[in-house]
Amino acid sequence: MRDLTTGVKYFLEGQRWVARHRRWWGFGLLPGLIALVLYIAALVALGYWADDLSAWATPFADDWNGSFRTLLRGTLTAIVFCGGLLLAMISFTAVALLIGDPFYESLSERIEEMEGGAPPKPDIPLWREILTSIRDSLSVLVRVVAFGLVLFACGFIPVVGQTVVPVVGFCVSGFFLTAELTSVAMQRRSIPLRTRLRLLRGRLPLALGFGVPVVLLFLVPVVAVFAMPGAVAGATLLVRELVPVPDPGPEPDEEIDENEDDATGAAGTLPTS
Repeated sequence: MRDLTTGVKYFLEGQRWVARHRRWWGFGLLPGLIALVLYIAALVALGYWADDLSAWATPFADDWNGSFRTLLRGTLTAIVFCGGLLLAMISFTAVALLIGDPFYESLSERIEEMEGGAPPKPDIPLWREILTSIRDSLSVLVRVVAFGLVLFACGFIPVVGQTVVPVVGFCVSGFFLTAELTSVAMQRRSIPLRTRLRLLRGRLPLALGFGVPVVLLFLVPVVAVFAMPGAVAGATLLVRELVPVPDPGPEPDEEIDENEDDATGAAGTLPTS
């Protein structure tokens, strides 16, 4: 229970952090706005071409009675559009993170510096970081779709499908959304996806306490745009608890100075002739 409330606390702290640092909040808005414009354009195009797509997919219905053909293709059009809308909701965060990788990396690093120090950034090219982000996002998306299909099938079970399944669905979405949002700070620590998921499973209530409120907030894409910077900030704070930054210890120069001081002190105690 404590981890659950701690996860919610990190979500709220992230929103408070960006509220106190408006410049960074505005900086973090840009990727979400770009992603929102792209998704709106894609959904408008899908809505415009959905009828033609349904007709193309059902050539066998060309000779059907007009009302039956209209009913079939109208139903298929609605399914296609709703499927596109669902895919947009599932993938919005991943796409926004890909578009905004440099933005969110700077935001996350700034938070870590203000909270006690950021780990050194891995010495790898930007293009490789982007490819790793794309690969990890696709891997997470495949897992989400697999769980979604199972939960969709379970939704037809009487009573359970209308009570337990929606709750489990929110929990699954919250867990994987946490995995996506923490990827920025985790990649800075050179932690691969499998290890990230294992860390989050080991603190499952913490991951759900953070991720489920974000899922509920992100149900509205416009709200997701404005809440994204705070979600990244909160995820960074959460990662600092999961994988604390090691204390670098004293600087080598300082150790040399201390040794020199000791030697000087020792020399000062020698008798002089």
